[in-house]
Amino acid sequence: MAKLSSINRNAKRERMAVRDKSKRAALKAVVMDRELPVEDRFNASLKLAELPRNGAKVRVRLRCAITGRSRGNYRKFKLCRVALRDLASAGQIPGMVKASW
Repeated sequence: MAKLSSINRNAKRERMAVRDKSKRAALKAVVMDRELPVEDRFNASLKLAELPRNGAKVRVRLRCAITGRSRGNYRKFKLCRVALRDLASAGQIPGMVKASW
């Protein structure tokens, strides 16, 4: 089980990323638009830099939904390999069977 503070910090980042998504997208569009004057683009980049870093989507870490483990995660299930194996062995994941050849 991961530390509760790490799980809560990541949840806060997820909330902030959703909250700041439209604001960041608008400022990035201004910065990337070559048609606009340089001053406007520079001011937009300064405003973008003033936004909290934890509001960026890239700061969110994929964590296991059950244990909070940050490594060895499967995106499709949002579970770590350990939890996925436990649930699959118990028959809790539909369609997943143990491999044999």
